[in-house]
Amino acid sequence: MPFSFHPARWLGAGGLALLAALLAPAHAQSPAWPDRPLRIVVPFGAGGSTDALARIVGEKLSAALKQPVVIDNRAGAAGAIGAQAVAKAAPDGYTFLLATSSTHAVLPHLRPLPYDAQRDFAPIARLATAPNVLVVSPALKVATVAEFLQAARARSGTLNYSSSGNGSVTHLIGADFAQRAKLPTTHVPYKTGIQALPDLNGGQIDFAFDSIVWTLPQAQAGKVKALAIGSAQRSPLAPDLPTLREAGFQGFDGTTWFALMGPAGLDPKVVSELNRHVNTVLRDPDLRAQFQRQGAEPLGGSPRELERLVQEDGQRWAAVIKAGNIKIDQ
Repeated sequence: MPFSFHPARWLGAGGLALLAALLAPAHAQSPAWPDRPLRIVVPFGAGGSTDALARIVGEKLSAALKQPVVIDNRAGAAGAIGAQAVAKAAPDGYTFLLATSSTHAVLPHLRPLPYDAQRDFAPIARLATAPNVLVVSPALKVATVAEFLQAARARSGTLNYSSSGNGSVTHLIGADFAQRAKLPTTHVPYKTGIQALPDLNGGQIDFAFDSIVWTLPQAQAGKVKALAIGSAQRSPLAPDLPTLREAGFQGFDGTTWFALMGPAGLDPKVVSELNRHVNTVLRDPDLRAQFQRQGAEPLGGSPRELERLVQEDGQRWAAVIKAGNIKIDQ
């Protein structure tokens, strides 16, 4: 008599359930994302604006995702070390980068990098943009951009401008301004913008672009003179401060942007889900108030919009770098 196998007779109801579980597709066994803490790598040191924005967003995402969000500061090489760490990370949906203009639009055009700014990352969402302010030395005794340009062109020699580092965004914003204004200048890099304050106040440095967060208090204290803001619109933090565009610099963009990215190969479902949560928390009134205290304006949007921002901003800074023959030490 031929042998016939009847699973129900041999295994019983409990055995059948176990067999079904064992034979089920592997993906059916995977827990829903996220099922453990997430990590946001900040490619700069603790205490700066990039770190502050990451912690604000991380706290809100933690509540939304019901998982801890750990901030991991990996400073060095103008942001390249932290960016590389994420580019090389497993695309499992648990490691992300707080990307900036520096890591993705500036550095790729200044030096060889251990990552490709577009190919090695999965764009998730734009987070914010932060304006930089044109400040000048009080020794110049000017009150407007027009007066500053007139004084600069009337004197012999070059103008000194400072930045928060060679190859930094504030370096390139200053270079762009000088190129547009056709001013002969010498760039003087400092480790941070605020370290240049004594020299700005004393007249050794003529002008600089830097964060609205620290420049406004210094301007109010009379240590520098704020002339204009680099954003397209005036800032609610300084509504009386005109934009560079109002001063005749059409199309000028003196802002820094921040965004969330993951390593390339990230599951599109994770990208979509995280993008949805990021856009939701960016509408939160408490987050918006915290961002404003950092001088940042929430952005949001789709992964495609972030991808386009990286491409367009990279092209813009590449042109400034080429025109100014800007180089940095490798």
